[in-house]
Amino acid sequence: MSSFIPVDRQTDFLFPPSVQDWLPENHLARFIVDVIDSLDLTELTRQYAGRGSAAHHPAVLLGLLIYGYSTGLPSSRKIERATYDSVAFRYIAANTHPDHDTLASFRRRFGAQFEQLFVQVLMLAREMGMLKMGKISVDGSKFKANASKHSALSWGHIKKIEQQLRQEIQQLMALAESEDRKKIPDGMDVPEEIARRETRLAALDEAKRKLEERAQERDAQAQAEYESKLAKRQAKRDAGKKPGGKDPEPPTSGPQDKDQINLTDEQSRIMKTGGSFDQCYNAQAAVDTDSMLIVASFVTQAGNDSQQVKPMLAALERHQEHLGRPSQFLADTGYFSAANVDACELAGITPMIAMKRSQHHEPVLERFTEPPPLDVDADAVANMAHRLKTRSGRADYGLRKQTVEPVFGIIKHAMKFRQFLVRGVKHVGNEWNLVALAWNIKRMSALKMA
Repeated sequence: MSSFIPVDRQTDFLFPPSVQDWLPENHLARFIVDVIDSLDLTELTRQYAGRGSAAHHPAVLLGLLIYGYSTGLPSSRKIERATYDSVAFRYIAANTHPDHDTLASFRRRFGAQFEQLFVQVLMLAREMGMLKMGKISVDGSKFKANASKHSALSWGHIKKIEQQLRQEIQQLMALAESEDRKKIPDGMDVPEEIARRETRLAALDEAKRKLEERAQERDAQAQAEYESKLAKRQAKRDAGKKPGGKDPEPPTSGPQDKDQINLTDEQSRIMKTGGSFDQCYNAQAAVDTDSMLIVASFVTQAGNDSQQVKPMLAALERHQEHLGRPSQFLADTGYFSAANVDACELAGITPMIAMKRSQHHEPVLERFTEPPPLDVDADAVANMAHRLKTRSGRADYGLRKQTVEPVFGIIKHAMKFRQFLVRGVKHVGNEWNLVALAWNIKRMSALKMA
C-alpha cells in the first residue's frame, strides 16, 4: 500500500465546489470581504446607470484593489492575472475575472469616494474597540511619482534648448531655400525636421508658462512674508525697542534657473530621498499610537513638512464628528514652528513637536529628573518645551518613532508600495487614501486575531 496521499486531478466533483472552502477562516481576504460588506457603498452603486451589459459590483472591485494593495499587487494588470492564479483573489472576485481596464477605471472614477470609505472603516474599527483616538503620531514620507526625473526640465535648461532649436530651424530653412540640393543629407525630410522642432518649441513654451504661474504664486507668498517681517520690526521700533539682526532682503521675482517642471507629471516635484533626488510626492499620515491605524492622510507637493501641520489639523477636523478629537499631536523637528504650536493649541490638541534633535545616550540621571517649574506668563512654545522635558512627556513623545515610522516601513517593504500608479496631485491623493484604507483593514485583521 502506498504511503502517499492520493493525487487525482481527473475525477469531477460530485457537487459544485464552494468558494467558502477555499480559504482558512482567519484569512485576510475573508476579513476584507466582511468589512466591505458592512460598508455603505451607495455613493458608488448609484453612479451605475444600469444600461448595457452587467457590470462588476463595486464591492468586488474595491475588495480586489484593497487586497492587491495589502499584499503588494497594486497593478490592475497583475490583479487581473491573480483572479485566475490566486485562490485569495479568486475568492474575493467570487470566481469572476474583472479585466485590468475595469479595475483601473474604477480606481480613477471613484477616487474621491475613497476618503469617505476610509472614514467608514475607522468608524467600524471604533465599534470593534480597536480605535480610541488618543495620541496621534504624524510624519511624512517621499513616494516616487509615476514619472522619471529625467523628464524634468529646469527654467535655465529650457532657455538653452529653445536657443538651440531656433538655431537649428534657421539652418534647416536655409537648407530648404538653397538651390544646391546636395547640401541636404540623404534621408532628411527638411519640412518634417522643422515641424518636429516647432512642436518641441510649443511644448517648451507651455512648460515656461506653467513655471511662470508657479513663480507668481511663490512671489506673492514671499512678498507677504517679507512685508510681515518688516511690519514686526517696525512695531518693535515704534515700541522703543531695537530689532535684532539686519532688515530682511526683498524677495526676487520671476522664475529662477533652478525651477523645474516634469513633462510627464507636471504636478510632481524633485525631492530629496536619502542621499539622492527623485521625482516624488510627499505622503502625510497621522497614526493612532494605540492601534497603529492611520486616522488622517493627504499628499503634498512640498518636500518639507513644516507647512503640513495646518492641513493635517484640517483633515482631523473633517473626521472629528465621526472619530473624535485626538488628545496629543506627536511630530518630529521637521514640523516645528511657533505658528504650528499655536495652531495645535487652537484646535484643542496638545502639541508634542520636537524643537531640536535629541542627543543619543543622554546621561542616565537626566532620564529620571523633572524640569524646573515654568513661569506663569510662559507662551505656548515654552509650555511645550517644558512638557517635552518631563518624564511623562518624554514617554509620550517616544511613542512617535515606534508607531508612524513602522507604518511607513511596512507600507513600503511589506506591502511593496513605493511608487504611485496615477498622475496629478488629485489622483495621487486619492490613491494614497486607498493605500491608507488597505493598511487599516490589514491592521484591523491583525488586531482581530491578536
